[in-house]
Amino acid sequence: MSQRTFASRPIQLAITAIFTSLVCVATMVFSIYVPLTKGFFNIGETMVFITALLFGPFIGAFAGGVGSMSADILLGYPHYAPATLIIKACEGSIVGILSRKRIKFKSKLQWKAFTFIIGLIAGVLLGGIGSLYYSGTVELSLGIPPPENPTAILFIPPEFWFSLGALVILLISLMGLVFEPEFGWLILTTLIGGSVMVIGYFIYQQFLLGPLFGYYVIAIAEIPVNIGQMTIGLIVALPIVRAIWRSLPSLKG
Repeated sequence: MSQRTFASRPIQLAITAIFTSLVCVATMVFSIYVPLTKGFFNIGETMVFITALLFGPFIGAFAGGVGSMSADILLGYPHYAPATLIIKACEGSIVGILSRKRIKFKSKLQWKAFTFIIGLIAGVLLGGIGSLYYSGTVELSLGIPPPENPTAILFIPPEFWFSLGALVILLISLMGLVFEPEFGWLILTTLIGGSVMVIGYFIYQQFLLGPLFGYYVIAIAEIPVNIGQMTIGLIVALPIVRAIWRSLPSLKG
């Protein structure tokens, strides 16, 4: 974040408040209930990634942690709120820190190859996990209805996820080849931050959720859900961030 542009503390506080609210709204606006873990799939990762990439680790950590925790409470999942505060804060902080660093390759060709490999990983993750765990009949919730009263019940064929995964590979590869070879580093950054989220929730569900709240769940069932959440989050967030950086280059760390 540009020190000259955002040195004012009131401006930083305003940005933090706004993006904390946006993280909360993004988490609440669309969810899929996961009965095996008493949790839910959401698209809040999108705003966590956007906030951390635009404004760095401190605002990313606060908005990610507090915004996501608030959504858990409002949606009726208070048993996840303590873990969410810590896990999403770590995720936002890690993405904010790593996105401001750069690994060095000797040539643009190496960057392009790196971006293609990362895009391939993201596309395969989305296509594979989506087809295995989000195909068939799914219960969708918009806003804050309780899990037992979904907004809609839809049928999603596996081919939808295969096509979406292929599209992701194509788009990320094109962006690396045609526009910015370094784009692959941002993808890896969000994958690392998202992996912390996946591992954090697994540990919480496996060892703490039962003793603390009496919910003894199948923790491993949440791993593909959270990987899918992470993958969709980065796919949506990165093009948005790139467009903002082009319009407001002072935001680029």
